[in-house]
Amino acid sequence: MDNAVLLERRDGVAVLTLNDPERRNALTLAGSARLADLVRQCEEDPEVSAIVVTGAPPAFCAGADLTVLGESKAEGLRGIYAGFLAVANSSLPTVAAVGGAAVGAGLNLALAADVRISGPRARYDARFLQLGIHPGGGMTWMLQRVVGPQTATAMTLFKQVPDAEEARRLGLSFATVDGDHDALVAAAVELAAPAARGPRELVKTIKRTLRATSAMTGHAEAVDAELVVQVESMGTPEFAELLATMKARISGSS
Repeated sequence: MDNAVLLERRDGVAVLTLNDPERRNALTLAGSARLADLVRQCEEDPEVSAIVVTGAPPAFCAGADLTVLGESKAEGLRGIYAGFLAVANSSLPTVAAVGGAAVGAGLNLALAADVRISGPRARYDARFLQLGIHPGGGMTWMLQRVVGPQTATAMTLFKQVPDAEEARRLGLSFATVDGDHDALVAAAVELAAPAARGPRELVKTIKRTLRATSAMTGHAEAVDAELVVQVESMGTPEFAELLATMKARISGSS
């Protein structure tokens, strides 16, 4: 199943593409394992500093393969979760390029990314209730964290399925991109490019701090947490080089 998920590198950004368009990129155990393995490879590759996740048209991901779900107990379900949990837990910044339907576990995969951008055919569909199964993989927590409890309830229990424009209005998607799938992926890579050009360890540290401070109760706590890593970053060769460049510019203009 090496072709279940494809890996392409674009100037420091890894593009991971779910590649089973005939089945609308439904997640299988093998496909989820492949996605998790590729995320690990990206984290171990010093030439990769950001990840884009997408699905081969026409869908983003139609959810878990229902034949697998029907035969799964807890262990099998965790196998299905492995791919999107690897994205959720990645130390690198992640972007989901959602060009079509993100359904069930496919919605989980989109939610697992740090940022989502939508193509004109994007749809964000929880659908667990309609399938007769309880949401899994942390969907209820992820969805409420992104859109709040009211919208999460409407999507999960009242069958509300935001399209690209509605998802942007709700804060579920950061941007909408006109054009075809290639244009969407190109926009996602462009969005991720500043992180790919930055010092890799600093990028990872900033992402880690964003996650830590989001759970804090006040500004003062965040100030203290940031201060520790900020002082550390000011001792790096990258910062010393930047400081030297700035001093040279100031000297040259005086």
